Amino acid sequence: MNKFTGTGVALVTPFLKNGKTDFDSLGRIVNHVIKGGVEYLVIMGTTGESVTLTKEEKKDILKFIGEVGNKRTPVVYGVGGNNTLEAARELEHIDASMADAILSVSPYYNKPSQAGIVQHYKTLSSATKLPIILYNVPGRTGSNLLPQTTLEIAAKCKNIIGIKEASGNMEQIMYLIQNRNKGFLVISGDDAITMPLIAAGADGVISVIANAYPKQFSTMVRLALQGKIVESRKLHYQLLDLIPLLFAEGSPSGIKYVLSQMGICQNYFRLPVAPVSKKLEQKINTLIKGI
Repeated sequence: MNKFTGTGVALVTPFLKNGKTDFDSLGRIVNHVIKGGVEYLVIMGTTGESVTLTKEEKKDILKFIGEVGNKRTPVVYGVGGNNTLEAARELEHIDASMADAILSVSPYYNKPSQAGIVQHYKTLSSATKLPIILYNVPGRTGSNLLPQTTLEIAAKCKNIIGIKEASGNMEQIMYLIQNRNKGFLVISGDDAITMPLIAAGADGVISVIANAYPKQFSTMVRLALQGKIVESRKLHYQLLDLIPLLFAEGSPSGIKYVLSQMGICQNYFRLPVAPVSKKLEQKINTLIKGI
């Protein structure tokens, strides 16, 4: 579980103009974030536009990242959805040599009860021996994975080792930190509140901005984990104004624009994601010049 303390980066999936995966750019991103000091990679999440990729494309990307990463950092692979049995079948066929853990988003659209969410994760837990990290993001799923439910799932499913908490609810997340069993990871899912959450006892972050600024962000996280809050705070405020702009017109449009300005990947997407507006580009450009 210590593998997933610190900074995980939710990798974007770069595309070519024709819509195909841009593997050259993907290789640059992987090397960029690893050299920047992140502790692990997270692929096939929201930031990776996973819902627009076919199963074959996902397998190809996982294999490619394994080859480029060459075991330099652990890999967390996103498997989830609102069809429990389909997600379980996908988990049964994951090559455990390619992934170190699974990130699984709470079921979306169905708006299940808390009891339904418990049964969902019990089913997924029994489908794989890999560690699973829960993912609570009510703004996207339409339902909140309550902290009491998270603790119940963790108690019943021994291979569920933590949660990426993106509710933005500090009180809820601190309740989890206070009442979790020893070793259960509470991971920030919001870049902007990562430093204060670590100060409250969280174990790190799965970050979007670390695609572009892995050194600054992972250093901030490590300093906070070491209790060096004053030093960590300086880096926190250096990046803070940029973070909301990355999500102002949807994600991953903001972070891909930044990466395109850095020459790391091109600014292409799969619909329904679209590029940011010219107005937002100007705001982002002003801020990244100062970083």
